[in-house]
Amino acid sequence: MEDRQASDTAIFTIVLRAVHSHLQRYGQRKGYEESIVKKLALTAIVATLMLVFGLTVRVSQAQISRLPEPVQKRLAEIGPVYQSDIGKYIPETFALFSPLLATMPKSGVTVTRDLAYGPDPKQKLDVYQPEAATGLPVLVYVHGGALVAGDKNLNAEIFGNVLYFFARRGFLGINTTYRLAPKHVYPSGAEDVGATVKWIKQNATRFGGDPQRVYLVGHSAGALHAATWAYDSKIHGPGGPDVAGIVLISGRLRADNRRDDPNGKNVEAYFGTDPSLYSARSPVTLGAGSKVPTFIVITEYDNPFLDVYSTELYYNLCRAQSRCPRFTRLIGHNHISEVASFNTPDETLGLEIVDFIRNGR
Repeated sequence: MEDRQASDTAIFTIVLRAVHSHLQRYGQRKGYEESIVKKLALTAIVATLMLVFGLTVRVSQAQISRLPEPVQKRLAEIGPVYQSDIGKYIPETFALFSPLLATMPKSGVTVTRDLAYGPDPKQKLDVYQPEAATGLPVLVYVHGGALVAGDKNLNAEIFGNVLYFFARRGFLGINTTYRLAPKHVYPSGAEDVGATVKWIKQNATRFGGDPQRVYLVGHSAGALHAATWAYDSKIHGPGGPDVAGIVLISGRLRADNRRDDPNGKNVEAYFGTDPSLYSARSPVTLGAGSKVPTFIVITEYDNPFLDVYSTELYYNLCRAQSRCPRFTRLIGHNHISEVASFNTPDETLGLEIVDFIRNGR
């Protein structure tokens, strides 16, 4: 119980950090950061969050104990120092999980690779089709890579592990990739997610999927692109995004080129160098006007500021809709292990996503 209370307190602190950051930016623009208006607004926000927080936020004690002991041990060592050198610990975490994933079950799933959904070499996707598939919900995984790197298959095991997990549980899995900055800039990533959705609408049936039940699961930069497609009517157009729900895993949900962010320059490579455009292009701003069911996920040891941006979106959705979306914080995981653990004995996040899709919230 004490561990749970400490975890709840940690998440609530993150939410307040997000709210304070939002108000601070507003106050600096208007010139009255310390005004009574700000103080009253913050008091009202805190009161509101205290009423809804316990009802809508889940703290998941991830099933790390089910992982092999050497993996558990190294994850516990990396966690507290992860943010000090993400350039070191990101590849190390991938390397930690790859041998484990090679031993995990993949039977009963047929993979059709490198189908083109557009003319660019990066506009490709893989289909993970369960045996005897018919009328299955479609789950699309959109990988991360800090806007300038990444692919649908980092190696033979990652990120295919995500789709094997869901295909073995009754989903048609789509592993997509997209064009990258600096060659391709905003909103190319979101447009590629939309082009993937269009391909699914035209082709899902022949692979046993239901084109009316498409769910986007994005991680890191992939969550940005998924959210931008789902939320921004200027990009998806009057027909809507044509998706039934989105899962945003440790997403870069605010465009922000702050100097203390190790990926700040990559943000500029994609969004440009004019900060006055950033807010209108950010899912934390756009989400308030959307009705797309959303599930937000963060970890205990995330990339710098991504947990703050995610909880800022959570707050904005709560405020705009008078109802909060699903939100989970994974204890013990870092920014990479949360997705590398799909299709391992740690099924925590995967089963929560299945529950979100089946229940619509």
